[in-house]
Amino acid sequence: MRLSRRSLFGWLGSAAVSLALRSPASAEGASPTVTPLPGFTGPGANPYWNGVNPFVTYPQKLPLLRVTDRAVQLETPRPYFLSPFTPNAAFYVRYHLELIPNAIDLRTWRLSLEGNVERPLQLAFDDLVKTFRPVSVAAVNQCSGNSRSRFQPRVPGAQWGNGAMGNALWTGVRLKELLAAARIRPGTVQLQFQGLDRGPGPEGKGADVVMKSLDLADPALDEAVVAYLMNGEPLPMLNGFPVRLIVPGKFGVYWTKHLTWIRALTREDANYWMATAYRIPDTPRGNTTPADAAGGALKTVPIGHVRMPVRSFIVVPDGSSKLLPGLPVRIQGIAFSGQGPVLKVEFSEDDGRNWVGATLGSDHGPYSFRTWEHTWTPARPGRHVLAVRATDRTGDVQPDAPVWNPGGYLWNRVERQPLVVGAAS
Repeated sequence: MRLSRRSLFGWLGSAAVSLALRSPASAEGASPTVTPLPGFTGPGANPYWNGVNPFVTYPQKLPLLRVTDRAVQLETPRPYFLSPFTPNAAFYVRYHLELIPNAIDLRTWRLSLEGNVERPLQLAFDDLVKTFRPVSVAAVNQCSGNSRSRFQPRVPGAQWGNGAMGNALWTGVRLKELLAAARIRPGTVQLQFQGLDRGPGPEGKGADVVMKSLDLADPALDEAVVAYLMNGEPLPMLNGFPVRLIVPGKFGVYWTKHLTWIRALTREDANYWMATAYRIPDTPRGNTTPADAAGGALKTVPIGHVRMPVRSFIVVPDGSSKLLPGLPVRIQGIAFSGQGPVLKVEFSEDDGRNWVGATLGSDHGPYSFRTWEHTWTPARPGRHVLAVRATDRTGDVQPDAPVWNPGGYLWNRVERQPLVVGAAS
């Protein structure tokens, strides 16, 4: 059911929203079996996006793949990417600290705008819904480390498959309207965002709360939204209820969940989550080598200095069953870019040696998933490797070379799908 703003306010009212998030229950059949296709070795040999993590259930969520439980990290299974919008109940979850909200009382919750402002604000939820004009934007939220399990040599961190991403229609208030109401003062350098999650961070780093900042001059802030609806419904608790910062084109680490503080800073943010964590080599594609990274002289910048690179994926077929020669197969997938709309998707039936154009689906906006499809008729039995690549409005084309950096960020290599075509009986 899609909720109007009036029905949203009535549904929420002044009641406390409480969810028991402490005791997730494992779903039956928790550990999927992963069997590599015969004769395939090396990168791309595994036909599954998500590895062998167990399925678990949390409140408001379908069974998702648990990557870690402290802090909670849940990956979206592959089939949910057949449509351009990811269901709220299947949307991936990523926290950095283990103490996360399981109850938020809207009678007392406030969004604070403070720091170098002329008019500090304490906005109630109904202020956001009633006072400001609503806007909607379709945008992909992708974890910076999505596909980290592909890195060779391996790097530490959550070993995501390809499911640490999702696309939704986000509705809320433009950030710049809130900033105008607070009257940002001259001398402001950055805006800092903080939510309600907390907990022990890296020892001695002062990292017990997550704070992320963007330059006040960053054009992404002009498109940013403080969202209270996700696909027409209130945000799930695990995706940031009651409001979440949406920064189209940027990685999800800047999309602050349970957003409660916005601060205007007069100097560059030097907290752990900016000065140490989530930094990338200041090189093309954020690429380096283990030797250079170990040398200690590598120049890095916050990952917020870049937008998400162009990516595309084959969703079906998934390689789990044999195809038949001469029988047409509908190949389906998604593509997106943080730099604006995807203009072209190309398909290869021969491991990237030759390419043909695929048919693009509906355009839901420059930062949304764009579905694509192509009908392929395998001419012969045997082993095949399908591939897909996308091109965005800047002319960037997915590369066919891996990236490596010590954080395991920015993976966007051409995706492949091995499969077997069997002889007709």
